[in-house]
Amino acid sequence: MRQAAGASLSSLFSPTDFAQIAGWTDDDHAAAFSAFRLSALHARENPYRTGSLGIAAEALEPASAHARSLRGPDRKTAREFFERHFVACRIDAGQPGFVTGYYEPVVRASPEREGRYVVPLYRRPHDLVDIGEDDRPQGLDPYHAFARKTPEGLVEYFDRAAIEQGALAGRNLELAWLESRVDAFFVHVQGSARLEMTDGTEKRITYAAKSGHRFTGIGGILVATGEIAPNDISMQAIRAWFAANPGRIDEILWQNRSFIFFREAPVDDPALGPVAAAKVPLTPGRSIAVDRLLHTFSTPFFIEAPGVRGFGAGPLRRLMIAQDTGSAITGAARADLFAGTGRKAGEIAGVIKNDAVFYTLVPRSLILRSTPAKQAHDDATPR
Repeated sequence: MRQAAGASLSSLFSPTDFAQIAGWTDDDHAAAFSAFRLSALHARENPYRTGSLGIAAEALEPASAHARSLRGPDRKTAREFFERHFVACRIDAGQPGFVTGYYEPVVRASPEREGRYVVPLYRRPHDLVDIGEDDRPQGLDPYHAFARKTPEGLVEYFDRAAIEQGALAGRNLELAWLESRVDAFFVHVQGSARLEMTDGTEKRITYAAKSGHRFTGIGGILVATGEIAPNDISMQAIRAWFAANPGRIDEILWQNRSFIFFREAPVDDPALGPVAAAKVPLTPGRSIAVDRLLHTFSTPFFIEAPGVRGFGAGPLRRLMIAQDTGSAITGAARADLFAGTGRKAGEIAGVIKNDAVFYTLVPRSLILRSTPAKQAHDDATPR
């Protein structure tokens, strides 16, 4: 494979015939097309940034323009759309691909602190500021993208332990109040939630910012300390452990110093999830979170993960669209699968930790399939 002029497409991508991909022809490409079109509509006014693996945002534009002109294609037409505009390329990253799952919790909440509702979800504080390399205080962890503004200058923001012990109390930052600290923590992990308010209303909250500290997975902590066996770790197992060990919640949760702040968001379409990093609502079973430094939002991926169940009948083999990211999602063949909203989606997402095969759909303009360089390589390869 050779890159088109001006592009720098990664050598991790190996072209593959669509017919050779298990499950390709059986998938519902129309469902994937609907998710892709949401990104195409956004990209018309706000193009996405190109990831370092070289799928240029401008190379996606011909497919995006075509998608904007189509409405509701059937499955066959949608499959032909993707085959026309893209070449399927297996990602050869030197190790198996890996997928996890996430979802949008539905949680009972109160607009005021009352009765059992004593655990706050916070909006972004005014003294939390974005920082870059030009204004980073000396000695601050290079990982931090946020800091606390003080009269003396920028400093590390309060971490989870400090905030849960009252560092933000009295500042009127509370969006809502939950009953359970464990529920609140999992809302942080998922980055969004639908809140069923005690006053009969519903509201959605979604990620606004974070404290800046590194995320530490509590599942890893419980495995490392021998509390849960590695093969048994899941969201459900973690919840069960907390229920059985309520006196150790602080001990475990405070080891994850990262803390998430939220903003209110509308529920325009109940069938879709929250607006995520790509600035479009997530589509259950079709949106994925990827490593944003490597990949370009709106890129289609076909993922084959035989061990994953819950996304339709049989093992997971489906076309999905890059529309989100996350601090724990790193690597070329790594994704978090959005399972949807509510308890059932949580049951699906909470147990996903599976090896997977990744195919990236690369715009045809980036690939020149027959080149003298490739022919010379083929001729020199022993058979």
